[in-house]
Amino acid sequence: MDDKNLQIETLAIHGGQQHDPSTGAVMPPIYQTSTYVQEYPGKHKGYEYSRSGNPTRTALENAIASIEGGTHGAAFGSGLAAIDCMLKFLSPGDEVIACNDLYGGTYRLFTKMFSNYGIQFKFVDMSNDQWHSAVSESTKMLWMETPTNPMLNVLDIEAASKVAKAHGLILVVDNTFATPYLQRPLDLGADVVMHSGTKYLGGHSDVVLGLLATKDEAIAEKMYFIQNASGAVLGPMDSFLALRGIKTLHVRMDRHCENGEAVAHYLEAHPAVGNVYWPGLKDHNGHEVAKRQMKKFGGMVSFTIKGAGFEKTAEVVSALRVFTLAESLGGVESLAGHPASMTHASIPKEEREKVGVTDNLIRLSVGIENVQDLLADLEQALAK
Repeated sequence: MDDKNLQIETLAIHGGQQHDPSTGAVMPPIYQTSTYVQEYPGKHKGYEYSRSGNPTRTALENAIASIEGGTHGAAFGSGLAAIDCMLKFLSPGDEVIACNDLYGGTYRLFTKMFSNYGIQFKFVDMSNDQWHSAVSESTKMLWMETPTNPMLNVLDIEAASKVAKAHGLILVVDNTFATPYLQRPLDLGADVVMHSGTKYLGGHSDVVLGLLATKDEAIAEKMYFIQNASGAVLGPMDSFLALRGIKTLHVRMDRHCENGEAVAHYLEAHPAVGNVYWPGLKDHNGHEVAKRQMKKFGGMVSFTIKGAGFEKTAEVVSALRVFTLAESLGGVESLAGHPASMTHASIPKEEREKVGVTDNLIRLSVGIENVQDLLADLEQALAK
């Protein structure tokens, strides 16, 4: 099947896939094996050892490459393991310029781990073009999230790709919030796209994984070497679950976006709510860029409670009943989080608050339930 002529909805189901040649199974089997027979030393059927390669994982890697418009994919045991792989492209003295509104786990990996090995990190506001001047001779990589976690800032991928190409930098885009259904960074000039596949791609809060995709042969070769050498690979059962999730990505994302829009407009009109962050709002600072590079505006919404501190905000999120107070996002069920004390607790308070992650900020992952039930739940919680 020629993936190039297929639309994203079809690719989500068929992209990079083939029926099992030995049985005709429609879904890739779970190859629960650690090793593979060799007819003669070095003569095998493409697989030697499941750290190096596993047929179920290969099916997932082909799928992420296909739906992201790439040629190569790699699957890891978590999103952070995928980020870890990309940072191992660097050497002591190299610099990474990253957006200053990052997932807390990414920030922690940058500043508490790789900074110990001589990698430098510079965090800048990438929501305007002033950050271009931050590039120096030691800069080797640009790291972007868009929309960002949790402030939903929208960053211009195409503009960043021009900077990357002009200076010979690797541009990596974390596409977790948007997914390839809403946005394809490789088509906009990114070199590598990264996902916490735990979120929307898996879609059912039952698996932890990370994914990378690229169409650069040299990057792919190094990516696979690091994947095999470091060994943080995804197992066959988790690969199977992720493949199953991807097949319904487009129908789930349509409902996430539809419900997210309703929740954002409801919160915008609520007297107890201060700021609402959702790229679909016309007064959002990245609305025009989002219209240009995203198909829809996503199901993530963040907002603040007027005049509230930690205690009052904690009472609101704890009072929710349909929204579940929990880490993570992107599952079919609606989740609510308090970034300052949960997902972004590893970032120092002073740094968090500079980008808006205050004690009165709530982040919602709007699920695919009946939207009236979601609005009623927000109403009763905010009434308290």
